[in-house]
Amino acid sequence: MQRLESMKEFEDRMRVWGAGILRRCFCRAVVNGGSPGPGFGIHSLSDMFQRLEDTFQFCAQCRVLPDQLSDSKILRRCKRCRNVYYCSRECQRADWSVHKKVCWELRLVAIDRLLEWLVVTGDFSLTSGPWPWPPGAVRDWDTWFSMWGAQLDTILESVLGSHTMSTLWDSVGRPRPDPDSLRGSLRRLLTDALSQPLTVGLGLRTLVENTGKLGGITVHVVGASHIETFLASHGAYEELKHMFPESGGLHVVMVGVDLAVESVPQFTSVLPTTPATIQLSSYRGLYHDFWEEQIETGQAVWPDLVAGFHPGFHSSQDLMAGWLPTLLLLRDYEIPTIFTVYSQQELTASLQILMELETQIIAYGDNPFASLKPEQAYTNPNKQPVYCSAYYIMFRGTSHQPDGEEAGGKMDNRI
Repeated sequence: MQRLESMKEFEDRMRVWGAGILRRCFCRAVVNGGSPGPGFGIHSLSDMFQRLEDTFQFCAQCRVLPDQLSDSKILRRCKRCRNVYYCSRECQRADWSVHKKVCWELRLVAIDRLLEWLVVTGDFSLTSGPWPWPPGAVRDWDTWFSMWGAQLDTILESVLGSHTMSTLWDSVGRPRPDPDSLRGSLRRLLTDALSQPLTVGLGLRTLVENTGKLGGITVHVVGASHIETFLASHGAYEELKHMFPESGGLHVVMVGVDLAVESVPQFTSVLPTTPATIQLSSYRGLYHDFWEEQIETGQAVWPDLVAGFHPGFHSSQDLMAGWLPTLLLLRDYEIPTIFTVYSQQELTASLQILMELETQIIAYGDNPFASLKPEQAYTNPNKQPVYCSAYYIMFRGTSHQPDGEEAGGKMDNRI
């Protein structure tokens, strides 16, 4: 049997398909009765979901693809998780000792992957509005969900009973999960969409003394990509104004080379900030270039906080080389910064790099606003799923002090 020749190529294909902007284009075009675009060959919801499922179809044990099987064989899904495929019972038995450790979580992944379509099309809107509780009482997802209580339950029941939900399951060719499983998925999708803005809020609470200052607060999101612009265009960052109702307004600038700038207004100059509002803008490019062009020339104000989601500078020398000017800039100008990572391993590696650069670590640890939506490793489906922004690191300035002085910050892995 031939095997999947380039898992890197497969992963790249999944990364492109997984881009929120691209999925939004597919879904909206199909819903409106049009074509998603030339070359895609998608003519219905069933076609779209089948194309999505096709990208996951390879044997989890031997990596064989569907078109590499003999005519008498087909790939069959694991009946428990409905997420991974096998070309034979022998492969499934050989893989079970590994797969059984993640089978339950992969079942959640399979449901979330389909229900995410409702977020993309706007049929499942993010819960928004003034918080009914004092903002300081909302410290994690448990308190956030408790705050919304019956109001959120009503929204979830409405989505479960909607025509769109029925159409979705009629189109995917598999049994509809029980209501509790669907409610759980919708809740996980909410945390996935709101994790970034609430993590920014965690950074503001910890690192910025006066969030109600005249003129508002400025946050720079560095290394931003299509994910950040998708969330911004769907109103996720509006949650910040409810987290900080006393603010003079918040200006969030997204900076990154992979931004989908058509979704967020391009950065030109700082506009007057209106109290209790969110102003979004974007700059396509590297952060240290943005700093030289906008901050040093006085066209933009200094940020009160810089946030980076999964910067990944720990993963390779090339990425580290690209991030180094930004890391040194943040350190030397003593900009309060919060970064997030996927795993404990990434946390340890990232902390090591930051300490080698003599940055002053303020705090690190489990993120109380981490996404609760498990993410599957597409090229290795039996790898333990990870969660976006599972851990955070906060730092400011340098740990190196003049002779005779002690570092002002303290190492603490809890907030």
